[in-house]
Amino acid sequence: MEDRTMKYAAIAVATFAFAFPVHVAASQDSVSTSDRSFIAMVSQGGMFEVKAGQLGADQGSTQDIRDQGTTEAHDHALVGSKLKSIASGAGIDIPDTLNASFQKKFDDLKALSGTAFDAEYLRDMEAIHAKDGAAFAKEAKSGTDLKLMAFAAETHRIVERHIGELQALGVAMPASQR
Repeated sequence: MEDRTMKYAAIAVATFAFAFPVHVAASQDSVSTSDRSFIAMVSQGGMFEVKAGQLGADQGSTQDIRDQGTTEAHDHALVGSKLKSIASGAGIDIPDTLNASFQKKFDDLKALSGTAFDAEYLRDMEAIHAKDGAAFAKEAKSGTDLKLMAFAAETHRIVERHIGELQALGVAMPASQR
């Protein structure tokens, strides 16, 4: 009886060992080109939001901008971590550095100070949130990977909240500074 149980256990382990790598390989191949493009786009946007948020927390001329920067950096670091985990599980690497376009935008922002910094920070953040917000909404509705779709739906709500915060700060800023 014990021999029979050991045989079944060995067969089960062997079956699992052969089946698991096939499952992993299948998940890597199952990420569509559009899902891969989504990951590439929002990972760069999110990385910019973290870095710009940290900059806003340090260089903002008002407490509102500094607080908003802290929120950006915190929330988008968490979002980036989730995205990296999903992408990694699908065999997709995410760069750890900004691309040339986002790096230039960050460097330009970093060179500013005072109210000029605040105004440009708000413009940059509103623009990236509008672009990424649309991408998250689209992925949530028409993506092909269920994990990415759920991630996109959850993150879209965060982005919408940030858009509201940014708009409130922009409205509060005097017209001469916008």
